[in-house]
Amino acid sequence: MDTDAKNEADDQFAIVHALLSETLDVRGLIAAHFGEERSATSMLDSRAEIDLLLGHLGRADVRVENGAEAALPDETVAADSPGARLIIEEAHRQDAGPLQIAFLGPLTDMASALLLDPSIAGTDTTVIWIGGPGYDDRETGERSEFNLRNDVAAANVVFRSGIRIWQVPRSAYVMTSVGYAELEERVAPCGELGRYLVDQLVAWNARWVDGPIEHRALGDSPAIGLMLNAHGGLFRTRPAPTFGAEGGLLPGTGGTVRVCELYDGRYLLEDFFAKLRRFAGITPGSPS
Repeated sequence: MDTDAKNEADDQFAIVHALLSETLDVRGLIAAHFGEERSATSMLDSRAEIDLLLGHLGRADVRVENGAEAALPDETVAADSPGARLIIEEAHRQDAGPLQIAFLGPLTDMASALLLDPSIAGTDTTVIWIGGPGYDDRETGERSEFNLRNDVAAANVVFRSGIRIWQVPRSAYVMTSVGYAELEERVAPCGELGRYLVDQLVAWNARWVDGPIEHRALGDSPAIGLMLNAHGGLFRTRPAPTFGAEGGLLPGTGGTVRVCELYDGRYLLEDFFAKLRRFAGITPGSPS
């Protein structure tokens, strides 16, 4: 998993969900940058948040590497990092089966790995990216999608590389909202970790969202859902686009991308709630 964990408040839920899922062999977490809009040390902020979550989970066994500190300078120059090297290492493993890499932020580290070693595009690797705009007409005034605009060059490198891509665009990942009332009922009672997940989400909204709000989309969680249950997604294979400098869709170079247009939110959220309760030692039917 490659995660800009301190960017918003939903990466945390996705990371915890993955690490509480016994069928996933999580080979490592990579701390990703999230531009300079919110922090001048965004990659290191992500690393600190990953370490904090692993502490709550008691998972000192999970490998963590730092990714690139910033976006690619252009589409030809890699941002070498321990995170990019981890991707290359795992892509070439012969003893662990297919590799899936969830990108919950920009594609900087994947693009860097491909620029450092283009042969990984021919391995049994799937890039699962939470990012990019929807493929239908966009509403007037809609901003460019955040994960894309944090490294447009990297997205273009990955989308033209020929590697297998499953994309969850903004039009799909926003369909994973959960309300404060449900979070207080289903997540907050689950020990220190549950309380932290809720509090940091509410605090993020209070700082960054204008106007009243009592919900948040857990927009990164569909990447974990696709790893656990790919049949929960509604897919359409489309020509792989090129992304313009402002984040718009332009004609591509002949490849394809498998676009998840909707994910089964009932399964996704209920599976997370149940695993968190189990981790906290709350048995089914017992009071929280």
